[in-house]
Amino acid sequence: MRSIGGTTFDRNTKIMHKRKGEILMRTALSIAGSDSSGGAGVQADLKTMTMNGVFAMSAITALTAQNTTGVTGILEADPEFLKKQIDAVFEDIRPDAVKIGMVSSSGLIKMIAERLQHYKAENIVVDPVMVATSGSRLLEEDAVDTLKKELLPIATVITPNIPEAEILCGMEIHTEEDMVAAAKAIYEDLGCAVLLKGGHNINDANDLLYTKEEVSWFKGKRINNPNTHGTGCTLSSAIASNLAKGRNLDEAVEKAKAYISGALGAMLDLGKGSGPMNHAFAVEGEY
Repeated sequence: MRSIGGTTFDRNTKIMHKRKGEILMRTALSIAGSDSSGGAGVQADLKTMTMNGVFAMSAITALTAQNTTGVTGILEADPEFLKKQIDAVFEDIRPDAVKIGMVSSSGLIKMIAERLQHYKAENIVVDPVMVATSGSRLLEEDAVDTLKKELLPIATVITPNIPEAEILCGMEIHTEEDMVAAAKAIYEDLGCAVLLKGGHNINDANDLLYTKEEVSWFKGKRINNPNTHGTGCTLSSAIASNLAKGRNLDEAVEKAKAYISGALGAMLDLGKGSGPMNHAFAVEGEY
């Protein structure tokens, strides 16, 4: 327990208790695209943050028309309007962590980076979304360089999957040794911690965390569930939620992996394609 400005804060809980009896939840902001089917994007982020015990807020980068079978349309937000959304959040309910997902163009990337630096945002988790689970491309090709130059270097941690990491480091990844080499290359290039997600037939859902201090493997058992829509969004949002609650990065990743395993293990089966997970798998009772 520690006291800051009259507030007693337990790092391992999700609330702060003020002397006057007020209760404040820790807070997190999702800057991402909307998924009309509810399984990924901002919708997945808000569900995940809520289930992980933080107050969830959003700034929408794009509207997408999508479902479990693919993306049929993207309507990008104007950078100035995105700025207004971010400002509205930070000027009233400052987030303890920020998760960034789908950002499809250079203009939006530059705006996000500028505003987060302006507000000196902390605990920034970037999921460098480039391609949807269905295979639909979500990031313009010319925006990759902007992402690497403007946004990723200010992140606390980034969470690429294997194909995204190959784009970021320019090398092919086939083995666990390749994962270590790729994560090292990305870290040295960008200066941020890298959680390189396994899968894609390289290992059994084992993720690699590469930081300045250490290289850590987070072992996971592959869950035989074809419905994986929104897994990247969910994992990164769970990490941000746990960072918001004061956990260190290793603890945040461990808690996030446990949460996503529970959501996948609930075996929800919706839609004609790769369906969503059950983010509320731990909710019991009726309200």
